[in-house]
Amino acid sequence: MVAQAFTVDLDKPLVFQVGHLEEQYQDWVHQPIVSKEGPRFFANDVLEFLTRTKWWAVPLIWLPVVCWCLNTSIQMGHTVPEVALMVVAGIFIWTLVEYVLHRYLFHIDTKSYWTNTAHYLLHGCHHKHPMDGLRLVFPPTAAAILCYPFWNFVKLFTTTTTTPGVFGGGLLGYVIYDCTHYYLHHAHPSFDPAKYLKKYHLNHHFRIQNKGFGITSTLWDHVFGTLPSTKTAGKSS
Repeated sequence: MVAQAFTVDLDKPLVFQVGHLEEQYQDWVHQPIVSKEGPRFFANDVLEFLTRTKWWAVPLIWLPVVCWCLNTSIQMGHTVPEVALMVVAGIFIWTLVEYVLHRYLFHIDTKSYWTNTAHYLLHGCHHKHPMDGLRLVFPPTAAAILCYPFWNFVKLFTTTTTTPGVFGGGLLGYVIYDCTHYYLHHAHPSFDPAKYLKKYHLNHHFRIQNKGFGITSTLWDHVFGTLPSTKTAGKSS
C-alpha cells in the first residue's frame, strides 16, 4: 500500500500538525501564504498567547537592559568613548551571529516529526506566513533564554569590565535587527538603503530561499558567498 500524503488543515492549530508532513515539510513550509492574518498555533490559549509579540515590545523590553549594560561598564571605570567602541564591537558581532543563526539553524533541513515541529516554531512559521505581524519578532521569553549563551560567548574574548558593554552592544544589534526585520516586511520605504534591503529580504522569502541570509546588512552574504544574483534580487518586490 502507498501511504497517503498528510494534508495540513489550516483551520486547525498548526504546530502539532506540521511534523506529520515528514519529508514533504520543507517543500510545504517554503510555499508562503501571504496574509496579515496569522494562523492559530495551539489549542491552548496560554501557549497561543506566548507565540504572539507586538514589534514594539522588543525595544520596550530590551533597550533598558542595553542601557544597564553600558552603564555597568562605565561604573567599572570605562569612559563613554570606550563604551561606544564596545557598542560598535557588539553590533558587529551580532551581525555575524544573525547571519550564522539564520543560515545554519533557521534553515536547517528537517524531516522527522519533532524536528519539523521545532523548526516550524523557530522559523518555519515565518516563511509559511511571512506577513504575520505578531509572529515576526522574537518572543521576549525565548530571547531572554538566548541571552545566557550569548553572554557566555562574549565573555570568551572580553574582560570582566568590557563584557557588559560589548554584550549591551550585541543586544542593541538584536533590537535593531528585529525592528528592521519588521519594517522590511510591513513598511514601504521609498529610498535606499531601506528600499534595497526590503527587496533583498523579500527575494529571500519569495525567490531564492537558500541565499540572502542577512537582514540588517548584506555584509556576511558577500563574505560567505551567499549573495543572490543582482538580477534576481533586483526583480523582487
